Amino acid sequence: MTDQGNAMTEQTDEEPRLTQWSRQLTQALQILDFEVDQKLILELAGQASRSVSPSAGPVTTLIVGYAAGLAATSGKADAVAAVRSSAAVARQLCEDGAEAGTASGGWTDTAQ
Repeated sequence: MTDQGNAMTEQTDEEPRLTQWSRQLTQALQILDFEVDQKLILELAGQASRSVSPSAGPVTTLIVGYAAGLAATSGKADAVAAVRSSAAVARQLCEDGAEAGTASGGWTDTAQ
């Protein structure tokens, strides 16, 4: 099998394992009503890793999850909308580049 064929098989094998892992983790953390948008999280992690540094991917997804959790528990948005909103802010920062600094409007330009 070619390297490309191996990579495709690994991706195909990884998706069900990641889905199972996400379910196990959400159940263990007693977050029973939350479906993880793996594609969104993985794309965001990849974008942050490429835009800022390799370590920025996991840090970005942690911070996005935390911000989304705060928004959801405060009643500002449901969990899915909170994740999407927080991820959109992070994506914009990635597009602007790590050296762009904070948003010009401060928190008014963010999910906060």
